[in-house]
Amino acid sequence: MEEKLKFIQKSELLKALAHPTRLCIVKDLMEKESNVTNIQECLDLPQSTVSQHLFKLKAAGIIKGERKGLEISYQVINDDIRKIIKILFP
Repeated sequence: MEEKLKFIQKSELLKALAHPTRLCIVKDLMEKESNVTNIQECLDLPQSTVSQHLFKLKAAGIIKGERKGLEISYQVINDDIRKIIKILFP
C-alpha cells in the first residue's frame, strides 16, 4: 500500500509540473526567488493567470511563498522537482 501511495504522490507532482507555463515558472524560480509581478512581466501573462499557476504549484508542494513586506516571494522547495528540472534543462 505504501508503494502505491508513493506512485500517486509522484504522479501528482508531475501533473502539477506538466504545463509549459508552470514548467517555466519553476525553472526560473530555481535560478532565483521572485514575486508574482516579476514572474508576470517575464512571462508576459496577466497577473491572475500567473497567480493561478502559482497556486497549483503551491498546492502540489513544489514551491512556497514567503511574505516580504507587501509582496510574496516564491521559491522551489521540492528536491524531486529540482532534480527533474536539472535533467530537463542541463
